Amino acid sequence: MTKQLELATFAGGCFWCMVKPFDQWEGVEQVISGYTGGSLDNPSYEQVKTGTTGHYEAVQITFNPSIIPYDQILSLYWPQIDPTDADGQFQDRGPQYRAAIFYHTLEQKEAAEQSKQEIINSNRFKKPIVTEILPASNFYPAEDYHQDFYKKSEKEYKEDREKSGRDEFINQHWEE
Repeated sequence: MTKQLELATFAGGCFWCMVKPFDQWEGVEQVISGYTGGSLDNPSYEQVKTGTTGHYEAVQITFNPSIIPYDQILSLYWPQIDPTDADGQFQDRGPQYRAAIFYHTLEQKEAAEQSKQEIINSNRFKKPIVTEILPASNFYPAEDYHQDFYKKSEKEYKEDREKSGRDEFINQHWEE
């Protein structure tokens, strides 16, 4: 019996910090760091980090929905970001670091919109929720040294994450 895998694509600032939260769940087959949403084919990190390509730093998650449904993937996504920041995420500023959900199906779009509305209705944030929900487009894997960065460069990953302010924000706004 073959399993039917699906894709989920999320932007949430620096992709180094977006892999680990998904990578550790049963049913998640792969998490790839990369670039999406822009018009440049096969962009490099050097090109994307200029903020001029239209691309977001993002992660593409391959998952088995019979083990971990898309709704659960969404519930893992939101607490990784500041959904009120339209200019980047934490210490990473610029359009390449904006948060967004890229849907692959109409069902994903509807689920993402519903989850966003739940965040709005929760009144957890005083500022408006600005995370965009966009159709998925070409996804270009980032260079090898960016893949599984939290595993390959553990010390640098921890230092960057500590400096970012991400964990403080998560603890303040998402922990219950």
